[in-house]
Amino acid sequence: MSPARARRQPPPLRPAVVRHVRSLTPRMARVTLCGPDLEGLRVTQPASSIRVLLPTAEAHGLVLPRWNGNEFLLPDGARPAMRTFTPRRLDIESLELDVDIVIHDGGLASRWVVSAEPGDPVAISGPGRGYDIDPGAAAFVLAGDDTALPAISQLLEALPAATPVQVCLEVSHPDARLELPPHRRATVAWHDLPPGAAPGEALVAAVRDVRLAPGSRVWVAGEAAAVQRIRGELFAERGIPRASATVRGYWKHGRSGDVVEARGPDTG
Repeated sequence: MSPARARRQPPPLRPAVVRHVRSLTPRMARVTLCGPDLEGLRVTQPASSIRVLLPTAEAHGLVLPRWNGNEFLLPDGARPAMRTFTPRRLDIESLELDVDIVIHDGGLASRWVVSAEPGDPVAISGPGRGYDIDPGAAAFVLAGDDTALPAISQLLEALPAATPVQVCLEVSHPDARLELPPHRRATVAWHDLPPGAAPGEALVAAVRDVRLAPGSRVWVAGEAAAVQRIRGELFAERGIPRASATVRGYWKHGRSGDVVEARGPDTG
């Protein structure tokens, strides 16, 4: 049997500390990280990703893991508490990085961000690949749930101002709605998830109803099973070229933890 192929090593971990935390909505908080080790960090594409290493009570602080060729592991062989998020804003002069985190019951990052205080340690690795904007696209469609709000906000800031943009957003609760950056040709439709509905139900229906002009580009992110259905709708049902759509699973319903941005098998 041939040996397993080693995965590409991610960017090294950069220690940082919390500068401050502020509430964006009752369902989302923005944590600002800072520190000299952020020197040299560059984020060149919207909707990219970073891994955030969180401290845990069991570790009594922050213990940096090592890459073993396949994953990050702590000295005792355990997996570290790492979550993947969108780097919402990077200020290379003040060495500050903003990360927006969805607050929900049971999430490790949710529990951490609501109790985080200035000076608390973290570490980041990244960035991962973002979205390569086609400046010649006839139109854009952006769709996602609560977890995609930071990435969609970045995309609205980066997309060509003269190109039409349709935005479809599913939120788990009306108070999760966030003021989005302005785009003069964007239309935004908010869809509240009905009580008892599975995550992604409203988003799947919204994308199914979207009218796609020839030459449109589509970006979708959200719950993994829902975006898999959207992938089938776009590619199998509508027959749009795969190169015209980016579809990303950010988390999995029923899995303990926070946002999991799939960068590989679950990325279209």
